[in-house]
Amino acid sequence: MTIKLGLILPTSTPDPARPVLGDVGAAARAAEAAGVESVWSTDHLIASAPMLDSTVVLATAAAVTSRVKIGYGVMLLALRPVAWAAKQVSSLQHVSGDRVLLGVGTGNPAHGDVGWRAAGTTYKDRGRRTDEGLLVLRDLIAGRPARVAEDFEAAIAPGATVPPILVAGDGEIAIERAARFGDGWVSIGLSLADVPARLKLLEELADRYERPRPSVSIVAPPDPAQAAAYGEAGVERLILAPSGAGWERDYEQAAELQARIS
Repeated sequence: MTIKLGLILPTSTPDPARPVLGDVGAAARAAEAAGVESVWSTDHLIASAPMLDSTVVLATAAAVTSRVKIGYGVMLLALRPVAWAAKQVSSLQHVSGDRVLLGVGTGNPAHGDVGWRAAGTTYKDRGRRTDEGLLVLRDLIAGRPARVAEDFEAAIAPGATVPPILVAGDGEIAIERAARFGDGWVSIGLSLADVPARLKLLEELADRYERPRPSVSIVAPPDPAQAAAYGEAGVERLILAPSGAGWERDYEQAAELQARIS
């Protein structure tokens, strides 16, 4: 299997001592010129370090490129009313020419709960709210009526092509969520040795829900030079994060890696 390569745009870092806020447009153009498949934005309301709004970042990337796919890496669906999230995604599909990859996750505990509290919800309820959102998200993006409250249906106009939905998380609950709702599963740093067991679990869970096995993407693998081996093991995509404020160097290295695996 030929592996796809993605790059996280320079808009955040989990380390508050090393904020990464680079030129989104320049990075997106550089990624497209490098030939990588996709660019990605992280997402949170209030994180442990400065972070730009994901939809604004991806709209900016879409505006200055024509080919590269643009991905939420990943949207914290439970932070938003699901209808509003669907509106953002459908609008981004329209302005990008259907280039969206919709990663969905429940959030990293390293960021704490302040963002959730600021959004008027709780960190504890994020899993339940994510599942409830995923039940209706496809219909909402497509412009079909969907139940957004116990006694209320709504439809968004204009509807859009539903992008691939990639569910993130390394726990068994998250993997089951990917098998139940997702077209793909996103792992943080899954080692090459652990790929076969994860693929087997994904396939078993997908069979339970009578769905195809989700594809597998890995964020920031320990050794990007192993890209070909990950592809041979069944991983579809590697998503590489900036290592620091000098994102240009990371993108140059990604371009070299892309040339080797093409």
